[in-house]
Amino acid sequence: METCRMIKEERDAKVFAYTCDCSNRQDVYRVADQVKKEVGNVTILINNAGVVTGREFLKTPDHMVERSFLVNVMSHFWTYKAFLPAMLEANHGHLVCISSFAGIIGINGLSDYCASKFAAYGFAESLHFELRLLQKSKINTTIVCPYFIKTGMFEGCSTKYPLLLPMLTQEYAAQSILNAILEEQLYLIMPRFSHVALFLKQIISTNMMMTMAEYLGMDISLTSFIEREKSGEVQTKTERKQQ
Repeated sequence: METCRMIKEERDAKVFAYTCDCSNRQDVYRVADQVKKEVGNVTILINNAGVVTGREFLKTPDHMVERSFLVNVMSHFWTYKAFLPAMLEANHGHLVCISSFAGIIGINGLSDYCASKFAAYGFAESLHFELRLLQKSKINTTIVCPYFIKTGMFEGCSTKYPLLLPMLTQEYAAQSILNAILEEQLYLIMPRFSHVALFLKQIISTNMMMTMAEYLGMDISLTSFIEREKSGEVQTKTERKQQ
C-alpha cells in the first residue's frame, strides 16, 4: 500500500493495489479475476513474494516447510495459470521469477528455502522453453537470482568478504531487475561474483567447493540470523512491509 501511495504522489498515475494470500490457490484465482475485471489483462507478472525460516532442517516444523513451498514456488503455478492464457492469446507479456542465489547453490541453514527456490528457478526455466516451442517468442522470461538483499528478510545475516559477496541494497537490486526486464534478459544473477562461484561449482572438486564456501563464510552466513516471526507464524515480505 505504501508503494501504491508513493507512485500516486510522484507520478500522478492510476495505481491499483490488492491484498492476496498467495499461498492459497483459490485466493490467487479470486484476486486474479478481480484484477482482470478492474484493470484488464496482465502483461507483466513479477512473482516476488517469499518467506524464509532460517532453521536447521530437523528443527523446521512441517507446517513451516509447507508454507515455504506454497509461497516460494506453488504460488508461481497459480499466478501463471491465472495470467498466462491472456499472454498466450496476444503473444505478448513478460514473466519475472524472483528466485535466489540460494536457488542455484545450496546454503547451510536454508534447506527448505533453497529447495523451494531451486523449484521456482526450474519451473520458470522450463516454462520459458515450453513457450519457445509454442512459438510464443513475444512472451519473455526473466529469472532473478540475487544474493541476500537488505530488506529485513535476512536480518542478522552477514558475509565474510562483503566486497565479493555483499548484502545487496534494495535500490541496487530493484534497478538491476528493472534493467534486466527492459533488456529482456533470461537470467540475472547478483552480485557479479556469484557467476564465478556458480562456474567454479561445475568444474572444481567437491572438497575444493566446500573449502571455498568456508573461506567465503557461506557455511556460517546464517549463524546470527534473526527470526522475526513468532513461533508457528510466517509472513511474506509484502505482509511485513504493511505492518
